[in-house]
Parts: sequence; structure tokens; C-alpha cells
Amino acid sequence: MSVLHLLGSGGDGGAETYFVDLVSALHRAGVEEACALRRHPARTAALDAAGVPSRTFGFGSPLDLLTRPRIAAYGRQVEARVMVAWMNRAARHTPAGPWTRIGRLGGYYSLKYYRGFDHLVGNTRDIVSWIIAQGWSRDRVSYIPNFAGGLDDSAPVSRASLDTPEGVPLLLGMGRLHDAKAHDVSLKALTRLPEAWLWIAGAGGLEDKLKAMAVALGVADRVRFLGWRQDAAALYRAADVCVFPSRFEPLGNVVIQAWAHGLPVVAANSQGPGALIRDGEDGFLTPIDDAEALADRVAAVLADPMLRIKLIQNGHARVEAEFSEAAVVDEWRSLFSRLGET
Repeated sequence: MSVLHLLGSGGDGGAETYFVDLVSALHRAGVEEACALRRHPARTAALDAAGVPSRTFGFGSPLDLLTRPRIAAYGRQVEARVMVAWMNRAARHTPAGPWTRIGRLGGYYSLKYYRGFDHLVGNTRDIVSWIIAQGWSRDRVSYIPNFAGGLDDSAPVSRASLDTPEGVPLLLGMGRLHDAKAHDVSLKALTRLPEAWLWIAGAGGLEDKLKAMAVALGVADRVRFLGWRQDAAALYRAADVCVFPSRFEPLGNVVIQAWAHGLPVVAANSQGPGALIRDGEDGFLTPIDDAEALADRVAAVLADPMLRIKLIQNGHARVEAEFSEAAVVDEWRSLFSRLGET
């Protein structure tokens, strides 16, 4: 049975990174699959390296009348039994045919794009409950979480390579430079942590605004804007605390990644992190938009080595129990087997 994954995004972000992680893991587990992508040379190269065939399509506006039939032809070529649409743009271009259509939702997406689909998968229990509340029957919705991807044996990023002194407390913020990610809150918190430095890994339209804010707050000399990075594991291993103050976050894959890489995490109590983190046990939760609380919790972790060890150990245990690659891949394989035979 062949699975065709559709990704209509041309940008970089957590969902796009996880797309490559999951598709590659499924391939390693023996799933026969292919990908229909919007043009993105680096993503195509990553899939090639993983041994997964792919083809690019336009994935344009609603006036794009060519992408859907072309994907249908590709689906017949690869003998697809299942098509998986990642996010709304892909869902809009997923053709009907002799295959089962699955929508993979990593947020509270407009379900109008999934009309006619056979099954939906949410990566949090809250998203699944929300889908059912919109009128989908329970037997047509599944919960499959993300696993902690990107694990490798890479050494920590050299602090010297990013003009950061050795020995200083180093905070890491991961995510698009978007208002929802609340990097501005991390900058404000840094004013209350005079010994700490902050790396922000991500790209987006707020870069100039955030850099100007760092200057205005007097912390620019202790902040490094890293842009979009392909070496997340090395970044996690270089830092002392992960700060994740997102205002809106359906899942919070950064939390799972921090746990997997042995990095304690302090996050805002938005939907995803609030559901993931057991406050004080495997991480800390702070009120949304509360820079003072964020700084206080970070300071507590930095000041108490035993607390840091507890958070790291408990976070790692959560990954092993709930978010391992093997467990998640098995759930997807079971779903493909069940739906691909109907």
C-alpha cells in the first residue's frame, strides 16, 4: 500500500520540519510512500536523502485548476491507497479518487477544507475534541501526537561561533518571528536576568521590530538572532534553558524537543504547553504575556542544579512514555492499514 503525503507550504516552520521527520521515520519503518510538495529545494533534498520520492506542484490560490488533477495523476502513478493532507492549502488541492483522504491537523484549522475527507488526525487531544464538537463523528477522528524528531549525535553549537561568552547562562527561544510566538516577552524577561544571554532561532516578518525592541530595552548586546536553522539539536544542546512564551500554541512541539534534548523548559500557559507540561515536575508554566514570571522561573532553574536535573529527567521520561518515534510511527501505520483497506 502506498501513502501520498501532500504539503502545500513553501515556507519553514515547526510543521514543515515535522513533516520531513515523520515521513522519513515512516520510510525507515517500511511504509511505501511519496510526497507532493510546493517548491522548496531544501525540503526536496531532505526527502531525497531519506529515500522518499517527491514531486513539486503549484499549490496555488483557489483559481489554481491544475494542481489537483496533476496530483491525482501522480497518485495513480504511485498507486496511492491513502493521501494525507498537511494543513489547509494541501487539503484544498487533495483530489477525490480511489484512495482514502486523511487530514492531519496541527491546529484549529477551518474544517471547510476537509469536506469529503474520510478521516482527520489531530496531534493534541484538545484538537480532537474540538473537531468532534464541530460535528465529526468520533470514529472518523484520531489522536496521534508528534514525536521528538531531529535527534542526532551532533555536538552543541559553539558559543564562540555566535559571539557568546562561555559560562554565561544561555536561554534558547525557538519559533517563527511572529506575534503569536511572543519573542518580545523573552526580550522583556531578559532585562530581569542581567547575567543571561538569549538566542532566538527563527525567521519572520517581525525581525526588524524585535531587533529594535532589543536595542530599546538595552539587551541587544546579549541577544543573537539566528534566523532559520537546520541544526536544532545542536542548539538545544548548547543552551541552559528553553524559553517558550507563545501566546497561542495548539501543540508546542518545542516543549517535546526540549525534553528530548535534555533541556529544561519554561513556557507560557497557552493551550499546547499547558496540556503538555506538568508544572513544576517536567517544566514550568507562566501566565501568558508575563515577562516577570518568565524571568522568575528561569532564574529559579538556573539557581538550583537539583531542580534542573529533576526537570530534565522527568521530561525525558515523558518523551520515552508518550512521544517516542517508534510509538507514533506504529499508530500511523495502524491507521494507514485500517483505512487503506476500506
